[in-house]
Amino acid sequence: MTLVAENTQAMTAPKDSDVVLSVQGASKKFCRDFKSALFYGMQDISSEVLGLRGDKNDKLRKKEFWALQSVSFELRRGEALGLVGKNGSGKSTLLRVIAGLIKPDVGSVMVKGRVAPLIALGAGFNPVLTGRENIYANMSILGLTKEEIDDRFDDVVAFAEIPDAIDSPVRSYSSGMQARLGFACAIHTDPDVLLIDEVLAVGDSRFRGKCFQKLHQLRESKTAFILVSHSSHTILTVCDSSVYLLKGISKGYGRTPEIINQYEKDLFTEDTNISNGFIELDPNRKSTSNGLDIESIFFRDHQGKIVNTPKTGKEITLCIKCKSERTFPKLGVTVVVKKLADGGETILSMNCMQDGKLLSINSGRYEFQTRIEKLGLLVGTYLMDIYIKDDGLYYLDSFETFRFTVESDIFSNESLYFQPRDWAVEPIE
Repeated sequence: MTLVAENTQAMTAPKDSDVVLSVQGASKKFCRDFKSALFYGMQDISSEVLGLRGDKNDKLRKKEFWALQSVSFELRRGEALGLVGKNGSGKSTLLRVIAGLIKPDVGSVMVKGRVAPLIALGAGFNPVLTGRENIYANMSILGLTKEEIDDRFDDVVAFAEIPDAIDSPVRSYSSGMQARLGFACAIHTDPDVLLIDEVLAVGDSRFRGKCFQKLHQLRESKTAFILVSHSSHTILTVCDSSVYLLKGISKGYGRTPEIINQYEKDLFTEDTNISNGFIELDPNRKSTSNGLDIESIFFRDHQGKIVNTPKTGKEITLCIKCKSERTFPKLGVTVVVKKLADGGETILSMNCMQDGKLLSINSGRYEFQTRIEKLGLLVGTYLMDIYIKDDGLYYLDSFETFRFTVESDIFSNESLYFQPRDWAVEPIE
C-alpha cells in the first residue's frame, strides 16, 4: 500500500523538530462478527457526525477485541525502528494506524511530513493499468506533481528493473515485480517516514541487498523508517531500536539487541513440553531399540558445570548422554543447529565423521561431548537436531528440535555469527 497519511484530529505534527512520528497510547479494536461490525460502524459514524462520540471508544462492546492496546514510542529523523512479534500480534494494524488508513480508537498518532507505506504486496496498484500508469497514479497519491514524477520516472523503472514490462498490465506481474515497483515508487517520493511490512522478503538476494543499500542512503538523508520482519538478523542489522508486540500489547521498546533477545526468549514459551537447554528423554519413547539410546542432552561450561543458556564467545560443550547395549567401533554423530526466529533455516552443521573422528564405545553408558572453544552463535533461540549413526550407514537414534537459548555479553548486532579474533599492530621497518 502506498498512500500518504493525511492530518486528522489524532494525527498532527510532533512538537520536537527531530521527532517525525510520535505514537502515544494508541489502541485499536475490531469486531469478530461481521454483522456486529457493520452495526457498530454505523453507530460510530452517526455519533461522530452528531458530535456524541466522546471518549466511549475505550470500552469494548460485545464481540469486540483489542488489536492494539496502549502502544507508545517515538521516531526521529534518520532513525530505523524494528517492529517484531508473532503473527497476529498487531504489527500490520499499527502500521495502518500510522499510515492514516485507519484511526486509533484511543490515543494519538502524530506525524510530521510525508509517510510512504509499503504494507501490503501489490496494494495501491490497479491491476488493469500498466506499470507506467500505476507509477503516475501511485506517486501522485503520495503528493508528487506530474512534473516531479516525470523527473523521477526513469529512476523508478531502473530501480524496479522492469523496463521490458513497464507498459504491460500490472496483473501480469509476478509478486516480486510488484514488490520491486512498489518499493521503487515509495523510495523516490522523498518520504519523511517509510513503512515497510515484509515486502523486502520478496525477490532474490541481490535485489534485497540493493534495497538495503538504498535504505542506508535514505537514512543518511534523514529519512526515518519502520521495518517489520520475521528475520531477527534483518532487524538487528538495520534497526537501532525496536518495539516488541504480543497480542496487541507492547512488551518492550528499546535497543534492538535487548528487544530481539526478549522476543526470542518468549517464542513458544506457552508450550511447557518444549525443553530449553536441558532435556531428559523418556526411555519408552521408542517401540524398539537399535542398541543405542539417547538419554539426555545438555551443555557444560568451561568448568564442567551444567548450564541451560550458553553464551556467545564463551567455551561450551554439548553433551549427549547415551546408553549402549553392545559394542560400536565406528559411530558418527551429526548436530544440526537452526535459528528458531528465521524460519528454521540451518545455520550450523557439525559431523564428527566429516571431521575425521569416529567414536568407539562398548556396552554401557557414555557422554558424547562436542567442545566448542568459543561459541559463534549470537543472541537468540535455536533448535538442534541430533543424529547418531553406526559407521555412517543407518541411524541408531536421533532427537529433533532440542531447543536452547544463547545469551551474550558481546554487542554484535550487524553479524550473522560471532567470529573470535585478536587485534594487533606491527611496526613496518
